[in-house]
Amino acid sequence: MKHRPTSRRRRRSTRSVLRLLDLEHSKTAVLNSLTSQDAQRGYRHAIDEFVDWYCSEPRLAFNRIVVLRYRSHLESRRLAPGTVNLRLGAVRRLAYEAADCGLLSADLAAGIRRVKGVKKLGVRLGNWLTAEQGQALWQAPDRDRLKGKRDRALLALLLACGLRRQKAVALTLDHLQQREEHWAIVDLMGKGGRVRTVPVPDWVRSELEVWLNAAGIDRGRLFRRVNKVGKAWEEGMTVKAVWHIVKESARTIGVAKLAPHDLRRTCARLCHASGGAHLSSNYRTVPWVQATDSISSQ
Repeated sequence: MKHRPTSRRRRRSTRSVLRLLDLEHSKTAVLNSLTSQDAQRGYRHAIDEFVDWYCSEPRLAFNRIVVLRYRSHLESRRLAPGTVNLRLGAVRRLAYEAADCGLLSADLAAGIRRVKGVKKLGVRLGNWLTAEQGQALWQAPDRDRLKGKRDRALLALLLACGLRRQKAVALTLDHLQQREEHWAIVDLMGKGGRVRTVPVPDWVRSELEVWLNAAGIDRGRLFRRVNKVGKAWEEGMTVKAVWHIVKESARTIGVAKLAPHDLRRTCARLCHASGGAHLSSNYRTVPWVQATDSISSQ
């Protein structure tokens, strides 16, 4: 009786239950496929939340039924529909990468793809400040301390220039240049690879000068850590530190639930109310100057 010749190569079998090592491998593949640091941070947080929930029960299969259960879990936490859909999008992408790596069958990945997101009812407006609140916010830190000088300059930059906190902490002195007798942040790389030039009002430039001269910074990152003895040290600061600075200053002026992105929203709203263009376009206009001057010191 003749036997069929067996191949020396062993076929890599796909599984329905992924181990923690498989999940970490798939998460790394997802993060490597993203170019934006903001997107990487959001996907990393969403995947880590799912992995913690997924590993809470032993021998849990990774299929459409499990993702539906996870969606119910997110809804039970009373998260916003956009937040739930973002978490589900990260899970779908995790399934794609697991299938591409041969860790998950294509049928299970296709089933996970068919999980629908949560329906959005209405538009969430978010938070923003008035011109008076914005002025009180960036003036809240103590100007006599080095940390206060840094926080005032950072808050003024976020309010007047509408920067994301990731871009603010990544700014260097080379980004801050003078063009046509006006200061601006040049060659700023935004989302989707867009390169922008952001104007800097004179009063924001003055606050930056106070901080830079007090900290003795002449090159490198604009914003640095400040230790307990009141000296600037190391190169740069984290985005989490920006979150705490905004929270602390907002608590000082009596504003609750204020996030760093709300300062960008405030800048856009003041610009729009003054007749200027949106932040995503070229908003170097007279209305924009009038809007930013409304939150400067009088």
